[in-house]
Amino acid sequence: MVFAVQDLHIEFGPRVLFDSLSFVVERGERIAFAGQNGAGKSTLMKCVVGVLQPDHGKVLLPRHTQVGYLPQDGIHISGAPLLAEVMGSVGNIVELQQVVDELSAELQQMDSSSPEYRDTLEEIGHLELQLQDRDAAALRPRAESILRGLGFSAADFERDCGEFSGGWQMRIALAKLLLQEPEVLLLDEPTNHLDIQSQRWLEQNLRNYRGAICIISHDIALLDSLVTRTIAFHHGRAEEYSGNFSFYLKESKARKEVLQRQAAAQQREIAKTQAFIDRFRAKASKASQAQSRLKQLEKIELIEVEDDDAVMSFHFPPPPPGGNTVVKLEKACKAYGPIRLLQDYDFRMDKGDRIAIVGVNGSGKSTFTRLISGTEEPDSGAFSFGHHTQVAFFSQTHADVLNNEQTVLECVEAAADRNTRPLVRNILGCFLFRGDDVFKKIGVLSGGERSRVALVCMLLKPANFLIMDEPTNHLDFQSQDVLQRALAEYPGSYCIVSHNRRFLDPIVNKVLEFRPGLPPRLFHGNVSQYIESVETEERRLKSEAQPTAQNGGVAAPVSPQNKKDARRARAQERERRTRVLKPLQTALEQVENEIAEKDELKTAISAELEKPENMSDNQKLMELTQSYQQLERESEALFSRWEELSVEIERAEAALAEEFGSGE
Repeated sequence: MVFAVQDLHIEFGPRVLFDSLSFVVERGERIAFAGQNGAGKSTLMKCVVGVLQPDHGKVLLPRHTQVGYLPQDGIHISGAPLLAEVMGSVGNIVELQQVVDELSAELQQMDSSSPEYRDTLEEIGHLELQLQDRDAAALRPRAESILRGLGFSAADFERDCGEFSGGWQMRIALAKLLLQEPEVLLLDEPTNHLDIQSQRWLEQNLRNYRGAICIISHDIALLDSLVTRTIAFHHGRAEEYSGNFSFYLKESKARKEVLQRQAAAQQREIAKTQAFIDRFRAKASKASQAQSRLKQLEKIELIEVEDDDAVMSFHFPPPPPGGNTVVKLEKACKAYGPIRLLQDYDFRMDKGDRIAIVGVNGSGKSTFTRLISGTEEPDSGAFSFGHHTQVAFFSQTHADVLNNEQTVLECVEAAADRNTRPLVRNILGCFLFRGDDVFKKIGVLSGGERSRVALVCMLLKPANFLIMDEPTNHLDFQSQDVLQRALAEYPGSYCIVSHNRRFLDPIVNKVLEFRPGLPPRLFHGNVSQYIESVETEERRLKSEAQPTAQNGGVAAPVSPQNKKDARRARAQERERRTRVLKPLQTALEQVENEIAEKDELKTAISAELEKPENMSDNQKLMELTQSYQQLERESEALFSRWEELSVEIERAEAALAEEFGSGE
């Protein structure tokens, strides 16, 4: 046992979070804490580490047990270089040796066949492994390896920790915990600020972790690959499931169905018994039987089936019609000091594109969203929206500019228009603001709650182009599903910065990957397909590098003939791409120009139709109406042609990608 929760009772005002909660965590277990936001998962972790004290009950921790805790937020580390801070978090070797000596002395007095003897022996072995790991010669390479796995570069090692932003602060705290290797890790949303590469590294590291792990996460892929037991919290109670998260979701539904059948059968039996009592209570010959059954009825313990939390739905406001080009960057450059994020970069997004933006932190994803939203200009090059593009942009920084004096409801109603104002209470409920929560002042909300308010404000804005930067970070599974379903049926275009594979896979058709020091690459398909492509590429590069390693690390010289052949191959690729794609792209651009011209003519006719002198002239009104209808028919034909060309271009790009490689 690494810790036990015994008869824990926690309440906040009239609300009971836990009532007589008890469970045990054994060595090496991987446990998911499940339940909706507000069910008490984070509160429970704080009780285990002593940050909060329960109203009743206790947490039992064996002597010398180390507990490592990673909270969701509130981490700020400064005053020391990164590598020194992480290495310095490992306890004093002398103190650790003293503990080993004390336990070894106690071991001599124990019965070698007792459970206490085996537990103490196992604890000594674990501590001796820590002593080996904390040797200075072994400690530095391990610390550097962990930091690199979490996305830090060698150049970061001497930077002061205070220079890193909130997401990187969380990574520093996580690196310290992984280096310390406590007997149990309590991780509250550890992947919230990790890119896909760091997520993959952490997932592998946690699978090999020697201690026990209790984790809260909305990343089902991580939970399914890691946990073997799930504890679900709901309405003050906890239920245990011996399986991963998907097993819990399936099994909890099955348990609920069984309970509903049992409750229905019990109600039928109660109804029959009550009918017998009512019928024969007044008859002398049956009165004693009726009385007996009445007593039985009073002793029955009713089977209670808790109502599921209401599953709400949300639909985006109908987007205004727009042109076929949504947004375009041409020869765009963007840099911050010596860090160059984009160099002569061309990007075009067409109607119907649903793009996931991925990449390591600091590679330029959020900057790119600001560029394509028009809130920030490129240093050079051109940026333009397509015809009638209307954008709605959710950025994490939008939460910082909310009015602290407004209530949640006032803030969201101010962002809504006449058409979307009736949706306000429903959408707030979808995103975890229910009942009196809507009357909280913005100033008292947590960072995650403020972020959800900003997201709701954005979602109420009618737009045909959505840009969202990490929209799911503070959403529970139910709210993620609500947003996912709304996006699946949304007829506009969108870009989403996220590394949540479960959320993205069903709703995106392209992936834009950002890499430090390299131009972004576009992949067709969803995030899982993108990961598969990258892993295939990594295996190929590794395979090609093996002959070099076998030759003592000296690469074989490239002959002038080979260089010439490579240049010729690249030239042939460029020529083929131009020959295949250029005519289609030119035709598509011509169709878009014609559509834009038709739109301008329709706008002009609409203005004429609204003039009083034309409204009173039947002949003029008929001519204008016929002209408008003719333009409508021509526009529909042009849109059909645009769709045909778009499909042709997509097929051609896929064929070329297969012929020459998947990168853009």
